[in-house]
Amino acid sequence: MTLHIGMTASRTRTITDEDIRAFAQATGDTNSIHLDDEAAAASVFGRRVAHGMLTAGVISAILGNDLPGPGTIYLGQDMKFKAPVFIGDTVTATVELTQYREDRRIATFHTTVTNQDGVLILVGDAVVLAPAQT
Repeated sequence: MTLHIGMTASRTRTITDEDIRAFAQATGDTNSIHLDDEAAAASVFGRRVAHGMLTAGVISAILGNDLPGPGTIYLGQDMKFKAPVFIGDTVTATVELTQYREDRRIATFHTTVTNQDGVLILVGDAVVLAPAQT
């Protein structure tokens, strides 16, 4: 694939209780705001929320599978979380290629995640080493 500025890719996923529990198991992040209904009810959000990094993981799925695709190596990501993701929310992550240094295969993508209501959940930039073109 030849990369050019302005290329975009998106993925949509509905976040489930099972996703949150699997992420907690895999990472060890068992914060009660993610796993305990009673504790989360007393939080600022009033109910359980998904891990921020679970949401950010949808961006990783795009970069590693779609754009630039298999063989991509993550070099960095900055992000700001703007709103929570709740169980049952459908999130759409989008990446847009904003810079590409072809000689070194370094690609920078503007990244966003929105929910089913169009609310901005996450915004940032990812830098990756794009796979060699075949």
